[in-house]
Amino acid sequence: MGIMPLDDEAWMRHAYRLAQRAEQQGEVPVGAVLVLDGKCIAEGWNTPIIDSDPTAHAEMIAMRKAGKALDNYRLTGSTLYVTLEPCVMCMGAITHARITRLVFGAVDSKRGAVCSALQLANADFLNHQVEWQGGVLADNCADLLRDFFRARRNRR
Repeated sequence: MGIMPLDDEAWMRHAYRLAQRAEQQGEVPVGAVLVLDGKCIAEGWNTPIIDSDPTAHAEMIAMRKAGKALDNYRLTGSTLYVTLEPCVMCMGAITHARITRLVFGAVDSKRGAVCSALQLANADFLNHQVEWQGGVLADNCADLLRDFFRARRNRR
């Protein structure tokens, strides 16, 4: 996988802790952190069940908070760290927000829209291409999700 910048690992650990919050609330454990100029400007974790909102993915929540904090929906120059490869909805919003860089942990082979089921990060038809890197703390992130879904299946 190569050498990861220490900052990427540190921010992903932060996102991982947020994913654990989602899990504690009975949500799919995904966490996201938006960083600008080396500082966290927003964070989020999955809350679609709690909020009765199908768009309440970790990435969407972090982007909404960042937009309000900066008073601008354009998040140019920022890096989004998320524990799971974003879905098509989140990838669309990431592109629309002009996020410069995306770093994710686990790949989502069924619904991922960066490099798995779809490849939208560098799609020629989009007006913005997102620099991306996957696989940062991938095993930790994938284990958290796997264990969550295993426990959910066992409760049935």
